[in-house]
Amino acid sequence: MTNRTIFLTTALPYANGNFHFGHIMEYIQADIWVRHQRMCGSTVHFVGADDAHGAPIMISAQKKGVTPQEYVAEISAGRAKYLNGFFIRFDHWHSTDSKENTELAQDIYKRLKKDGLIYSKEIEQYYDPVRQMFLADRFIKGTCPKCGAPDQYGDSCEVCASVYRPTDLINPYSALSGSKLELRKSKHFFFKLSDPNCVEFLREWTRGTAPDGTPRLQSQIIAKTAEWLGKDGDLSDWDISRDAPYFGIEIPDEPGKFFYVWLDAPIGYLASLKAYCESKGINFEALLETSTTEQIHIIGKDIAYFHTLFWPAMLHFSGKPFRVPDHVWAHGFVTVDGQKMSKSRGTGLDPLVYLELGMDPEWLRYYFAYKLNSKVEDVDFSSADFISRTNSDLVGKYVNIASRSAGFLVKRFEGRVSDPAIAESSLISEIKAAAPDINASFESREYGKALRAVMELANKVNEYVDQKQPWELAKQPERAAELHAVCSVTLEAFRLLTLFLKPVLPRTAENVETFLNCGELTWNSVDNALSSDKPINPFKHLMKRVDEKQVQQLFELSSKAAKTASEPAKEEKKTEAESEAFVFEPLAPNIAFDDFAKVDLRIGKILDCKKVEKSRKLLQLTIDIGEKEPRNIFSGIAAYYKPEDLIGRLTVVVANLEPRKMMGSFSQGMLLSASDGADTPSGLYLFEPFPGARPGMRLH
Repeated sequence: MTNRTIFLTTALPYANGNFHFGHIMEYIQADIWVRHQRMCGSTVHFVGADDAHGAPIMISAQKKGVTPQEYVAEISAGRAKYLNGFFIRFDHWHSTDSKENTELAQDIYKRLKKDGLIYSKEIEQYYDPVRQMFLADRFIKGTCPKCGAPDQYGDSCEVCASVYRPTDLINPYSALSGSKLELRKSKHFFFKLSDPNCVEFLREWTRGTAPDGTPRLQSQIIAKTAEWLGKDGDLSDWDISRDAPYFGIEIPDEPGKFFYVWLDAPIGYLASLKAYCESKGINFEALLETSTTEQIHIIGKDIAYFHTLFWPAMLHFSGKPFRVPDHVWAHGFVTVDGQKMSKSRGTGLDPLVYLELGMDPEWLRYYFAYKLNSKVEDVDFSSADFISRTNSDLVGKYVNIASRSAGFLVKRFEGRVSDPAIAESSLISEIKAAAPDINASFESREYGKALRAVMELANKVNEYVDQKQPWELAKQPERAAELHAVCSVTLEAFRLLTLFLKPVLPRTAENVETFLNCGELTWNSVDNALSSDKPINPFKHLMKRVDEKQVQQLFELSSKAAKTASEPAKEEKKTEAESEAFVFEPLAPNIAFDDFAKVDLRIGKILDCKKVEKSRKLLQLTIDIGEKEPRNIFSGIAAYYKPEDLIGRLTVVVANLEPRKMMGSFSQGMLLSASDGADTPSGLYLFEPFPGARPGMRLH
């Protein structure tokens, strides 16, 4: 078979959470293809990394009271138990927060700038006055300007897949604070994607073929890129910068400006490869620049825009040693019983819970593989189908073959096969003849097609055993030669089926190699039949059946784990008082409507807040309620709020309360807050209006 050199990656998981079933499906898909290639004799550099930069990481780290680096390190440390647990073998796992990524990102930026594809201009962007920061696209939400879907992010719509600017959103608001956003000006840097040379290149690249003669992109993605490029190639330039505070790579010679995470994230593929090459003594630039090195990315369909427009354009115009990808292969999402995965609805499955329950990782590898093809289609995890498919195919059809014959061969014939029986078998010839087509199915990522073909062959082998009935032959000493032939053919057939399944079932294949004493199974070993010179070993149990109770537990415990994971911050902040039961405070006597109407309640914006010297209880607030001058208000909330956390927030003020002299000054109003009726209240909570409210608005 052709010896190839391949550089393969999966999408970089964002380092703000653990892996979910969608991640594991993608890694299994890639791992199967890598194992297949290595069985063909190809050299594959299979690398991954954590996408470690961006505002979400910075904010999550702040909440935990750690540095972003510490936060990412903790997440990264937990990756191995998932990857090893499902037999996913990356050659190297890295991070975008690395010296290699910093060097490569800044180098590529300088090259693009030198070629005139980077420019700067002052733009208006959304600013969260509560958090006092410009917001990354993913922290801006609103209504999609294309399809009208509500609650969409600031860079793209999850419903119609449109890509747009945050300022295009209808009724935008902060996903962090819920506050109405302000437009402020800032200098930003842009990659000139609209350049005619860029457009011309992308038209050619997206529609072209790789050196292997196959399209670079799947037909569904080609159609989507054609839509994005438009008839006239009307591409928007790409904003590649973000303002401090931001966790990322600083733009050279531009203090306070950082690369947008989507610029340095795909460069993380190269950074991981570079770090791997350095550890193995491989010349990184030579490997990358060599025309025979294939560069392939496997990604989810939701990030196709970045990988099929921005990424190839960046690489192409950066020049050598950088090269555009030969292929970008997209896949769909994982659904659960026909529904989109959702932790809140109990349809989110936790891969770690799967492993902790003792469920066989090869069950899931096989099930996902059976559902996967080369198209951009969602993969549904159906609990009933999972149980039925796994038990029927893996245990009932495949493993059962070995268990039906191995004992007779070991006990009666010293574990030695009949060479003539194997050589003369029409069944073995038929199975061997199927090898090229099964190989081709793996090559084209038509895993489901490959596995269906394997199981059809397994059916034929089981039919052969049922017809020959070795258990009956064993009762007739005069038919020992026939028994020997049947067992030999059956186990050689099992060897071939295992070879075909090896990319999907690596642990089982390794155990079978030991059991059959047949050496390493590769695509070149199809003709290396079992030999009487090498007796087989006693059969050991290879795989158990799926227990329906385990699957039920998977759903129950995944839901429980998701709920627990969503509450840690709340639990950490719980005080002794908060742990007590809520005490309902009795209602006050009824009042007339006219009495209530006398109270003037106004929306106020907290402009400033500070502690009051010589007082443990009071905070001094400067509040705008829509008047010409802001008001000074003292409030006894120091035990519950930090001053810096209140600045910029909206609240409710009793505006017509007679001023009261306090701490040498006058308090010109009162803040509204809530607490229970306990002697020691379980917290005190300021009123906060919905987004859209403005200082000075009256409450009615």
